[in-house]
Amino acid sequence: MGLPDASRESFLTALRKIFPGERLLCGRETIAPYECDALPVYCERPLAVALAASEEEVASALRLCHQFGVPLVSRGAGTGLSAGAKPMAQGLLLVTAPMNRILDLDPQAMTARVQPGVINQQISTAAAPLGLYYAPDPSSQIACSIGGNVAENAGGVHCLKYGVTVHNVLSVRLVSASAECVGEILTLGGDCLSQPGYDLLALVHGSEGGLGVITEVTVKLTPIPEQTRTLMADFASVRAAADAVSAIVRAGVIPAALEMMDKLAISATEAFCHAGYDLEAAAILLIDLDGHPQEVDVELAVVEQVLKVSGATRVQRAADDGQRARWWKGRKSAFPAIGRLSPDYYCIDGTVPRHRIGEVLEATERFSEKYGLRVANVFHAGDGNLHPIIMFDGSEPDALARTEKLAADILEYCIAVGGTITGEHGVGLEKINQMAVQFNDAELEQFRAIKRALDPSGLLNPDKQIPTLARCQEYRALRRSGD
Repeated sequence: MGLPDASRESFLTALRKIFPGERLLCGRETIAPYECDALPVYCERPLAVALAASEEEVASALRLCHQFGVPLVSRGAGTGLSAGAKPMAQGLLLVTAPMNRILDLDPQAMTARVQPGVINQQISTAAAPLGLYYAPDPSSQIACSIGGNVAENAGGVHCLKYGVTVHNVLSVRLVSASAECVGEILTLGGDCLSQPGYDLLALVHGSEGGLGVITEVTVKLTPIPEQTRTLMADFASVRAAADAVSAIVRAGVIPAALEMMDKLAISATEAFCHAGYDLEAAAILLIDLDGHPQEVDVELAVVEQVLKVSGATRVQRAADDGQRARWWKGRKSAFPAIGRLSPDYYCIDGTVPRHRIGEVLEATERFSEKYGLRVANVFHAGDGNLHPIIMFDGSEPDALARTEKLAADILEYCIAVGGTITGEHGVGLEKINQMAVQFNDAELEQFRAIKRALDPSGLLNPDKQIPTLARCQEYRALRRSGD
C-alpha cells in the first residue's frame, strides 16, 4: 500500500529539495530505464528515482524515507543478475552511479579510496601507472560499480587466486538505517588487516543493500605480476574438462584464473568475436598462470602435464599478448554472444565443490532436456562457481515458468552436492525461494534478526534475499508435492 496523495506530494516536494532539477526522476519515460537490473524479467516502476551526488544526499534521502515510511532500494550501475536492484512500486530508487570519483590512490599502502559509483575497471586503469591493479574482475567489469560489487560480494575470473570482493576491501563508509542513528555515517573496517569487535565489514559484503547504503570503499591494490602466461586446453567431453580442474589444484598449482566453457558457449562466442576456439571441442579450459617468470615456467610445465593426463585433446600456450587477449575477450564476451542465440536468457550462479563440477553439469543437461530449454555453461571452474545460462523466449506463455523451474532444479542440485545457491550474483528476488532449501528456519531467523537490528523499519531493499517464514513453508510444501 502506497502513501496517501497528500503525503506522497509532501515526500516528493522534500525530495526535490535534496535532488534538484533533473536529478529527481518522476516521469514515466525517465523512470523506465531504472525499472529493472540486468535480469529484466522482473520489473517494477518506482515512485521516484533519485540520482545521488554526495554522501550527504544519501543520508538525507534515507532520513526522509524513514520519516515517511517509504521503502528505499539502492542501485549502482544496474548490472546485477538477481533482480537485487528491482525497485519497489511505492518506493524510492536511490542511484549512486553519479558518485564516481576516485578519491585517493596510495602507492605506499597499495590502496584506492573510491566512491561507490566508480566502475570496477577504472580502478585498475588509474592504478596501472603505479604498477598496481584491483584484482576482482567480474565479466561486467567495464560497466559494474564498486558499490554494487560490495553489495553482491562479486568475484570474477581471477578470484581463485586473489579472492572475491570481501578479500580485497579494507573499509567502507555506510549510511545507517538503525533506529538510534538513521542517516548517520558508519565506518566499518580500517587500514589494518584486523579490527577488534564483530566483523561488520564482512557482514555488509553480500548484504545487497539491505543493511545500509554504501557511500565510500577503500580497496586493496595488488602489484601487477611480472609475467602472465595463458593456456587453452580442448577436451572431447565436458566431464574430462571438469575433472581436470580438480587435478590441477591437487597438483599444487593455484592458477590466477581457471575458466571453463562448454560446446554451446564455445560456438556462440567464436561466432561473436572470433577468439580462436576449437568448434569441435566439447569443452575448453582457459588458464592464467602469473608471478615470477621462473615460477610461471615451472607451473606451466606442471599444468600442461596434468591436462594431457586428464585427456585434453590439445593444449596451447598463447603465443603473444595479442592471442592471449583474443582468448580472454571471448570468455568476457560470452554473455552477449549467447544473447544473440535467444530472445531472452536467465543466468544463475550456483557454486559447488570442484570435484562435483562434472556431476552437476551432467545433471544440468538432464534438467535442460526435461524442460525443453537450452543451457550454455561458461563459468569460474577454479572455485566451482557455475554460470548456467538458460535460453528461452519470453513471448511463449509458459517459458518463464519453465525457466524458473529449471533454474530451481539446478540450484537445489548444487545444494544437494554440498554447494550453495550463489557465488557472486547474490540472492535478490531470483533465488529467494532456494534460501528456504539451503537454510533451515533457525538459520534464517538469525538473518532476520540481523536485518531487524540494522534496519528495524525494514525499509532497505525489502522483500528480497531473506524469505519470510510463511514463504519458506509455502515453497517447501510445493516442492514436496512435486509442483
